[in-house]
Amino acid sequence: KASRLTVVILLVVSLALLIPGLLLPVLTVRGVLTPDGIAQATPMMLERGLTDETVGVLQSMMNPAILGFLQATGGDVKKTIIEKLGPQITASLQKSAAEVEVYEQTRSIIGAVRRLYEVGSPIPATLILLFSVIVPFGKAALVAAAVFMSNTRARERTLGFVELIAKWSMADVFAVAIFIVFLAAQASTAPTSGPDAAPALVAFTAAFGAGFYWFAAYCLFSLASQQITVRLARQPSGAASPDRVA
Repeated sequence: KASRLTVVILLVVSLALLIPGLLLPVLTVRGVLTPDGIAQATPMMLERGLTDETVGVLQSMMNPAILGFLQATGGDVKKTIIEKLGPQITASLQKSAAEVEVYEQTRSIIGAVRRLYEVGSPIPATLILLFSVIVPFGKAALVAAAVFMSNTRARERTLGFVELIAKWSMADVFAVAIFIVFLAAQASTAPTSGPDAAPALVAFTAAFGAGFYWFAAYCLFSLASQQITVRLARQPSGAASPDRVA
């Protein structure tokens, strides 16, 4: 009875650590505009954004004398507008760049699995689901069942299978690493290397959420308690006490 109680307590603690680790946010990635990126991109965005219709509207608002002078001297109205407005818009955006958030993504492990299936990435989604959800709950269920089995052979087979899949326990960490790399790849906009490389338009920062620490605690506790749990579960349920042997 004491062995069974110890095994049940260890399993309950493991699941109590695992469930928040699956449901709470694991990682948050944020992106804000960078001053250098804005300075590099603003003239290009103005040039592409000023269509002929926009230039026509701006011409109707300009001083007729200035407009007539530009047309008489062969000046480009669109180029003049970009040269006059570009530096002012760039300076204004650079001042407020740190406050402009253009990207944010927060995911839990379960949320990541759902999202990966939605975007058509079933392989990483299945790996995360298998090693982070199915394997841990499967091990707990099998050990709990083995503790209450009276048939010694059936209990040994069950525990042998548990030890076999327990060898994949580090795959839990591997699956979370895949998830983190996936988010980082989606958020990465690092400039290409070289002398002509443009600066990054967005600066990204990543922060671990509470779910990461819960799941890390589960992994450590699971590895530490695994041998104890299997050893206690292997004790014969009907073992005779010293008094009975005497």
